[in-house]
Amino acid sequence: MSATSAATARKDENSGIAIKPQLRVLLVEDNPADRDLILRELRKGEFDVISDVVQTAEEFRQRIKTNIPDVVLADYNLGQWRGMEALEILRAEGLDIPLILVSGAMGAVTAVECIKQGVTDYVLKDSLARLSVALRGALKDKEARQERNRNQQALAGKVEELARSNADLEQFAYVASHDLQEPLRMVSAYTQLLAERYRGKLDEQADKYINYAVDGAARMQSLIQDLLAFSRVGRQETALKTTDCNEIVGQAMRDLQAAILESGATVTHGPLPRLMASSSQLKQVFQNLIANGLKFRRSEPPVIHISAEKQGSDWVFSVADNGIGVSAEHAESIFIIFNRLHTRTDYPGNGIGLAISKKIVERHGGSIQAVPNQGGGTIVRFTLPAGKSADRQDPA
Repeated sequence: MSATSAATARKDENSGIAIKPQLRVLLVEDNPADRDLILRELRKGEFDVISDVVQTAEEFRQRIKTNIPDVVLADYNLGQWRGMEALEILRAEGLDIPLILVSGAMGAVTAVECIKQGVTDYVLKDSLARLSVALRGALKDKEARQERNRNQQALAGKVEELARSNADLEQFAYVASHDLQEPLRMVSAYTQLLAERYRGKLDEQADKYINYAVDGAARMQSLIQDLLAFSRVGRQETALKTTDCNEIVGQAMRDLQAAILESGATVTHGPLPRLMASSSQLKQVFQNLIANGLKFRRSEPPVIHISAEKQGSDWVFSVADNGIGVSAEHAESIFIIFNRLHTRTDYPGNGIGLAISKKIVERHGGSIQAVPNQGGGTIVRFTLPAGKSADRQDPA
């Protein structure tokens, strides 16, 4: 029975005599008298001690391979080598075994330095009565360390399992949306043909049913295309290169020129940085956020401003508009795929733009959120790592 599995004595069921927990100790000591004193002190304590004694580094290296101890007690000065070298050997072998230095004399500065390097504790040879306390502390620390490692391994396993699950779900979404396109295209084509040939030739109720079928097929096509676009973001390699955000915003504004002119919007931006990003994906983020500002507007023309500020190791981008705004209770849900706060009659679309933006930003190592704009409207803020290539450029 290891001391790490039973720190306190238990009683024999038949005799009622207390049974000490076993403790395998590897003692590194070249002085026979000191060795006997240490072993005698160990046996006076609460453990049933099984001891091995070595003197040289080679003996130590061989013994930890054949009989792994619960704890190592090492003299600080051993003639040809030092007890601290035992710590290096343990690390080289990948063993997590507490090492307690037992020395005739050790200054406070030396003791602190040894503990900094990984020694669990130290005991002076003229104070061996403290050895049992040091042993209990060392074993307790080791047990806590092992528990942390188990928890970390369990957490890492859960993260890996979640990553596999997400990858499987993403693959399913891609395959399903891709494979559904062709049969749905047939349904849509024939419902449209049915509408063209028979609208007005049947009764009013039949025309209504035909319209429902045409509209449903069109909306399903739109949803599947958006789902395919969303799943493609996760399948694409995020090839990062130095990207000028001024140029990217300019491209997004040119792509949205017709909508900007139609709404009478004013879209501006301040000085934006260069950073490591996928230029095509980053353009999609800015395009989606500007398009949202154009779509969810009030009666007055939209005013949209894009800015960036360096905070620590990140760039924080802000896309502010004067639109209808979003309440605090919906500030997170608007980034969920296909989540809509308004009817299609009021605002067309499937609720995909912000979900795609969130996915792109997170794949770049950033985060995104929406907050109310003090003057009315919404500010969407997202962060991107600055990286080594980050600097600020004048607006285009």
